[in-house]
Amino acid sequence: MGKPLSVDLRSRVVAAVDGGLSRRKAAERFGVSISSAIRWASLRRRTGEVRPKRQGGDKRSHRIEAHAPLILAAVEAKRDITLEELRAHLAGHGVAVAVSTLWRFFKRHGITLKKSPGMRRSRTVPTS
Repeated sequence: MGKPLSVDLRSRVVAAVDGGLSRRKAAERFGVSISSAIRWASLRRRTGEVRPKRQGGDKRSHRIEAHAPLILAAVEAKRDITLEELRAHLAGHGVAVAVSTLWRFFKRHGITLKKSPGMRRSRTVPTS
């Protein structure tokens, strides 16, 4: 994701528009797109500022959080459930999610599920 242009540049473009320059000419003068000059002038008219909005952030975790009790119950019932098995279990309840969504859910909640090693640790060769 790109970074927003500086508030200083935005202010100079809007000041030029306020000074009588057309939005197209102001965009050309400061080397920005015409649509940016139009949006910034409009933003200044509506809000009084040209500061950019926050970028990024979580916009969809509330969907999976609504099913947290179902997910946690499935994990409690089968401690060694894989993310793919859990995804299939949720699909059976009408919840369509990706494995990566489940992974982020567990990371957000600080839940780690480590598999137990299938054999005893070797004394001579380190195993992980």
